[in-house]
Amino acid sequence: MFKNIMHHRASSSEDCAKLCCTRIEDFGVKVGRLTIFDHVNIHVHCGQLTALIGPNGAGKSTLLKAILGEVPHTGKLKYMDAKGRRTGHPLIGYVPQYLRFDVSAPTSVMDIFMACLSDKPVWLWPGKSLRARVEQNLQRVRAAHLIDRRLGALSGGELQRVLLALALDPMPDLLLLDEPVSGVDQNGLELFYEIVAELREKEDMAIILISHDLNMVARHADQVVLMDKGVISAGTPEEVFGDSRTQKIFGMLAGQTAAELHQVEAAHPEEAGRPRREVQD
Repeated sequence: MFKNIMHHRASSSEDCAKLCCTRIEDFGVKVGRLTIFDHVNIHVHCGQLTALIGPNGAGKSTLLKAILGEVPHTGKLKYMDAKGRRTGHPLIGYVPQYLRFDVSAPTSVMDIFMACLSDKPVWLWPGKSLRARVEQNLQRVRAAHLIDRRLGALSGGELQRVLLALALDPMPDLLLLDEPVSGVDQNGLELFYEIVAELREKEDMAIILISHDLNMVARHADQVVLMDKGVISAGTPEEVFGDSRTQKIFGMLAGQTAAELHQVEAAHPEEAGRPRREVQD
């Protein structure tokens, strides 16, 4: 079960136009006569964090499921790896918003990794041979000390870091994060974003994040995509939060975020103009 949640291999015979990129071209999803979204086009470079924002029901989570191949959709997913080979087959890591499980069960963090990394039943296979690998995975997300902790005893932030560690084995080309810190306290939220920033830089992976936290998006995203049944606007945080359409949807929150970004740009132009990968071709 966990393998199906955490890793997917998307296929496409088409090519990307640039080195190391993921291109979502003309994606659309319909359920009967209801259009969830259509004509979605997003281009994400390796090492870039793209944040999806929008009102509830805008189609953001459905877009991630379409990328994973879990829902029927129109359009194509195109990928080129870091070596310039036109593979069309990115390895995708996925961290869901929630993981449903029995919190009273004795299942440990080590158990869930064993379930993901082996085809054998956990109770038939000693985990000693995998322990070093699991510890290394957990170390990436600063959670090695949780390896023997029971899942039900983890805080929300700890559980999400464990799920992130699972999504990183094997290391994906594209990482999808569906509101991964929803309900997590401020300290856990800051730590999660810090870890994601490190992964983006060290592993040079493309990341797509759904979030309702506009301040965190403004601070960490290279590209912001506003969705509402399709792509309404896309660009840098400064561009999207300064867009009247964003402010119409989010009201005062978007206005405050745009004002804060403007203040940072005026006071610290070297921060506001931090190097970002191009978001448009």
